[in-house]
Amino acid sequence: MNFKKVGVIGGGTMGQGISEMLAKKGIEVLLVEKTQDKLNHAWDMIETSLDKQMEKWALTQAEKKLILSKITKVTHFADLGTCELVIETISEDPEAKKEVFAQLDQVCPSNVILASNTSTLSLTELASSTMYPERVIGMHFIYPVSKIDLVEIIRGLRTSDQTFEVTKNFIEQTVNKRGIMVYESPGFVTSRIICLLINEALHVLEEGVASAEDIDDSMRIGYQFQYGPLEMADRFGLDSVNAALERMFREYGELKYRPAIILKKMVRAGSLGVKTGEGFFKYDKDGDRI
Repeated sequence: MNFKKVGVIGGGTMGQGISEMLAKKGIEVLLVEKTQDKLNHAWDMIETSLDKQMEKWALTQAEKKLILSKITKVTHFADLGTCELVIETISEDPEAKKEVFAQLDQVCPSNVILASNTSTLSLTELASSTMYPERVIGMHFIYPVSKIDLVEIIRGLRTSDQTFEVTKNFIEQTVNKRGIMVYESPGFVTSRIICLLINEALHVLEEGVASAEDIDDSMRIGYQFQYGPLEMADRFGLDSVNAALERMFREYGELKYRPAIILKKMVRAGSLGVKTGEGFFKYDKDGDRI
């Protein structure tokens, strides 16, 4: 299948990254947000990302202009009916996601694949809000989208073989990333493992074994991680990490998934990481560490 137009619902960090990546591949993107202000903010952040690449001579002014021309700002789901694929990237709220899928069911023809970028939620549950659950699939991109060449493709109970094959082809042939098939399980593969690493790092910090900076340096330098586990949590969003751990704790019932107390305190304090400018470390408005 030749993908020419893709809808992306949600202009947060992941929505921005996915939209930019698709536009770079020459795909027309319809970026959807609830309000014009949120759409403008998402657009500004994508432009900032492209400007940073220009500063590093990775992009020309003409290429930036071409990429931005591929992204159309949209506030109504009705416009998504012309897409071959729609990717939902809103916050990890199952009821909100189910509402989005129910609305998409009303505007997208039955042959349009509906994908969710969820990192922990049940695709079977999300698909239950649609008339065609066989076309619903998980497409979990990993932050930062442009640099990580892996996508988890998650099959729900009713996901059809055709939906899976078309999605895998889209991931591997159109966007040139490695797609791995995951059968539905809380946290899938990447979130389940990385959240445990982050949680253990939080326990080490709580116990006073080492400072936040030294914990991160030990993993970043010692094991060649791009980011240490605490900065990783900041970039994912501490609220998102906390929600993922709590969900896996409820599903599996194992203590290893129970979020560290310090994580809960940070979330209650509103220190959520990059999105608020401060988490375990401080960040500027462009998301760079200070």
